[in-house]
Amino acid sequence: MVNVKRNRAFLKWAGGKYSLVPELVKHLPKGPELVEPFVGAGSVFLNTDYPRYLLNDINADLIQLYQIVQHKADAFVADARSLFCASANLRDSYLGMRRQFNESVDPYQRAILFLYLNRHGYNGLCRYNLSGKFNVPFGSYKKPYFPEAELYYFAEKAQKARFSCSSYQQVFATLTPGSVVYCDPPYVPLSKTASFTSYARQGFNLDDQAQLANLAEQAQQKGHSVLISNHDTTWTRKIYQQAALHSLKVGRSISQNGAGRGKVAELFALYDATPVPVIPSVAKLQQIAVRR
Repeated sequence: MVNVKRNRAFLKWAGGKYSLVPELVKHLPKGPELVEPFVGAGSVFLNTDYPRYLLNDINADLIQLYQIVQHKADAFVADARSLFCASANLRDSYLGMRRQFNESVDPYQRAILFLYLNRHGYNGLCRYNLSGKFNVPFGSYKKPYFPEAELYYFAEKAQKARFSCSSYQQVFATLTPGSVVYCDPPYVPLSKTASFTSYARQGFNLDDQAQLANLAEQAQQKGHSVLISNHDTTWTRKIYQQAALHSLKVGRSISQNGAGRGKVAELFALYDATPVPVIPSVAKLQQIAVRR
């Protein structure tokens, strides 16, 4: 078996799909465009080969960062690198940068600081409080990695992409003919204390989970194939009952401590609109031959 090199995202990301890419791509149909309503760090985008991409996320900071890297990679890499030094890898420095990020309204400055906070903050989390302020604590890493090669790869690949900052409902409402959709929404919590919905101020509740499944069914009826990933639970199997389901065990990407990072069940729900070729029966072929 040939090992295909995977491309890493330049952001650390809770729930990122880098480790799942080899399995996930098996379930993605071909098409003229891949649409991701919840693009996150972009591991699926970086490890697939569609002619075009529409990459969306409700997080405006994330999309602004991607658009800047897409168009100004050299300047961005040079400016961002300056923050990856020993003097910036201190708790007080981090808190100062975080405060500067929360007070800034300049998209370019926020993009540089977003990358810094992502690489220096705790566990690669992206979290905002109810006032919209980024509030992830300092990560205390020995030497945070500056992802120069990953930034340049993203910038190159992004030349085939359009970026948008809209709701998932708006993305589904504007699909172009034949588009394939991959949805990686905030996952259904496995317990009452495991919910993680502060990635964006709007959150993502169980009504959203069910609505996303309904939109996937409607999109399938209009000729779009949709793949959704989520935790494998009784509830997700119920809302995805119209899809073809595939389950596998994966490692947790976030836990309070390393020892608690066990395996959990992941579910892929595929609403496949790809036409299935009809193979005529022997009797049908004989009838056709007689008519000829």
